Amino acid sequence: TEAGSGDAPGPGPGGLADESPNDLVADLAAAQTRVAALTDDLQRLQAEYVNYKRRVDRDRELVKQNATFSVLSAMLPVLDDLDRAREHGELEGGFKAVADSLERIVAAHGLVKFGKPGDEFDPRFHEALMHAHSKDVTTTTCRDVVSAGYMIGERVVRPARVTVVDPEPEAPADADQQ
Repeated sequence: TEAGSGDAPGPGPGGLADESPNDLVADLAAAQTRVAALTDDLQRLQAEYVNYKRRVDRDRELVKQNATFSVLSAMLPVLDDLDRAREHGELEGGFKAVADSLERIVAAHGLVKFGKPGDEFDPRFHEALMHAHSKDVTTTTCRDVVSAGYMIGERVVRPARVTVVDPEPEAPADADQQ
C-alpha cells in the first residue's frame, strides 16, 4: 500500500484524531467544568468590584460631609458675632446684606440654627449654663438662649447654650398630718 492511504489512523474530517465517544464526553465534561469555574471567578470579581465601588462612593460622601462639617464649625464664632450685632442694632446697611448672604450660604450647605426660649430642655441639643425653679413651667424648659445651637442633618455641630427652669419641687407630704 501507499503511504497516506486511508488504512492508517490519522486525523478525521474535522482535523481531530478519531476519538471514542467516551473520550468526547470526558472532554465535554472537562470543558463544562472549566467554564463553570471561570464563570464563578468572573462573578466573584464582579461582586468585589461592585462592593469596591460602593465603598469608594460611601467614603467620598463621608469625606465631603466631614469637610463641610469642619468648615461650617469654623464659621460658628462669626455667626455668633452676627447674632450679637443684630441684637444690639449694629447690623445695618451694607454689612446687613453681607450678614444675610453669609447666613443664606451656610443654610444652603445644611447648617440649621436651633434653640429658642420656651423650648423643652433636651440634653442632646442643649447645654444648661444656669438652673432655676419656676411655678410657670411644668417641664424643664429653656428660659434664655445664650448662644444658638447648630445642626447639619441629624448631627449636632454645637448644642444651644441655655439657662434652664424646672417646675417648683413639690413640698414633701407631712406624715404627722395623716
